[in-house]
Amino acid sequence: MVTAARTAKDADDDGHATGAEAAREAVRGDGRAPGGRPPGGGPLPRPLLRAAVELYLDLHAHPELSGHEHRTADRLAARLAGHGCTVTRSVGGGHGLVGVLRNGPGPTVLLRTELDALPVTEATGLPYASTTPGVMHACGHDLHIAAVAGAVAHLAATRDTWRGTVLVVGQPEEETLRGARSMLTEGRLYERFGVPDAVLAQHAAPLPAGTLAHAPAGGPPLMAGSVAVEAVLHGRGGHAATPHLNLDPVLMAAATVLRLRTVAAEATAPAEQAVLTVGSVRAGERGNITPDHAELSLTIRAFTEEALDRLAAAAERVVRAEAAASGAPRTPEFTVTARSPVLRPDPALTARVRRAHEALLGPGRVLDLAGSAATEDVPHFASGGPGGSAGAAGSAGPEAAGAVPVAYWMLGTTGAGPWRTARAGGAPVPPNHAPGFAPDVRAALPVGIEALAAAARQVLDPGPAGAREAAS
Repeated sequence: MVTAARTAKDADDDGHATGAEAAREAVRGDGRAPGGRPPGGGPLPRPLLRAAVELYLDLHAHPELSGHEHRTADRLAARLAGHGCTVTRSVGGGHGLVGVLRNGPGPTVLLRTELDALPVTEATGLPYASTTPGVMHACGHDLHIAAVAGAVAHLAATRDTWRGTVLVVGQPEEETLRGARSMLTEGRLYERFGVPDAVLAQHAAPLPAGTLAHAPAGGPPLMAGSVAVEAVLHGRGGHAATPHLNLDPVLMAAATVLRLRTVAAEATAPAEQAVLTVGSVRAGERGNITPDHAELSLTIRAFTEEALDRLAAAAERVVRAEAAASGAPRTPEFTVTARSPVLRPDPALTARVRRAHEALLGPGRVLDLAGSAATEDVPHFASGGPGGSAGAAGSAGPEAAGAVPVAYWMLGTTGAGPWRTARAGGAPVPPNHAPGFAPDVRAALPVGIEALAAAARQVLDPGPAGAREAAS
């Protein structure tokens, strides 16, 4: 998903956690995250970490696709309620949930995690691998959920060190880029629960486990904006033995795909980064039947809204022109199903969070991050504040009117063994969305918990104990 400009020299753990029991031993005997320095100098409680690992193992074994995250939402809701949160379900059009942990007057910080998995068949060989055929947590959302639950547990147990409100958002349908907008518009998230002072989120990435990575100040956007499209090409079905009586939409789709692959090169300047991918082509059921339609799913990614508009218009022009050239009996459908703005983390908030992470792990384990053509719908939470528009297609950067500051960073998941092997020219590290994606839970999860908790404390007011610490 991402690349790092500089990497950690080593990692404390050698290899993936390859068994459920090994994963449960996610921390050393003192409850300290591998390589980490817990905030305030004390280790995370071992029961807290064990509970987070158990949640991760359960979620990984029971993934749910976008729009079907009912069990996942149940598990997260139960954990949040157990830590003292008031939980509201069905926020938006799906399984979105909100947990509110109040601790006196003060700022509000939103911690966001995603709930959904991907239509990928797992090939990790792990004993806690997915038990749902054809579905896998191949993007690390199970790790995100466990880290959020652990961070809330830690904050709830240390209420005397902070003041304010922690707003936990369990967001469905991130993989379809529909969940954030649904929670903000249909669920009226900010109208019902208040506009936060900051939004915090992290994402699993194939970087060394036990490290975190931030976009450097003044750099390019962290992630591209995107447009998701469903196109339907219409033909004339019939018997495969009478092609002269039919109009084959499969050939129409093939010509369309080949032409679409040239759009990014033809519609953008060489220095302008843009990607157009046709990820799915669906047509027909049997080899002896010419179908009557073909469906294409494509995504467009770019780093400016103007480029996204231009590429989407070019893609639609290609789809319609190829249908016309084939003599299609009906005009094709070209439907934008989701759109997400470019992700530009707030520089000031990011600087504060990065300093907290460097104090937590040491500067050598907090990396610089290059921009990525991957995309996220978390920018909608930035543009959903007063004066902003949760449904806006424009920039959600910190300069936008009414924007809520966002800090977003990457959580390394690759064990030292696989990382060194890949660096030496061996097997590459399976990236996000790959069947072999397998986070090293022992190193990644404790750091993910502490990273979220430490970042939240940069937004919340210090409590009496925290105020005394700061004064000394």
